[in-house]
Amino acid sequence: MQEEQEFINQLLNPKTQNQAFQRLLLEYQKPLYNHIRTIVLNHDDTDDVLQNCFIKIFQHLKGFKGDSKLFSWMYRIATNEALTFLKQKARANNISSEALQNKTLDNLEADVFFDGNEMQLKLQRAIATLPEKQQLVFKMKYFQELKYEEISEILGTTVGGLKASYHLAVKKIESFVSST
Repeated sequence: MQEEQEFINQLLNPKTQNQAFQRLLLEYQKPLYNHIRTIVLNHDDTDDVLQNCFIKIFQHLKGFKGDSKLFSWMYRIATNEALTFLKQKARANNISSEALQNKTLDNLEADVFFDGNEMQLKLQRAIATLPEKQQLVFKMKYFQELKYEEISEILGTTVGGLKASYHLAVKKIESFVSST
């Protein structure tokens, strides 16, 4: 924790800020991209959300209280930015969030950055049937292999609640996959 606080101090110090922010980008750009990509699914949209995410991180770093790890705080920002982006995109297209998600899934096969097969597309369709919280929990646990404690910090919910959400999500996905 001492090392993280020193890093945060470097990010806040005008003399070391640029170099520290470059380090932040180097360490977290790929994991945050992967996290956002599991939510928005589209590569170009993910890049836009990631850019907004780093802008928000930079702007709000002074307000970081250290109640959680820097990693968890940034993932919370990335999660919120991705969800907000999807809601705004659905609203701009005058469709529901579910319709937007289905449209995105339909376009996923044509996405040159998606290297999945038929089963992975089926998995994505199954995930799309879940409520938003179950989707987030499943994606963080299954795709990013985050620990329940980390997900708890990111989403601000209990570990017990997360385990229940994940278990329900897995059951629903298994049911969807076996019925199609």
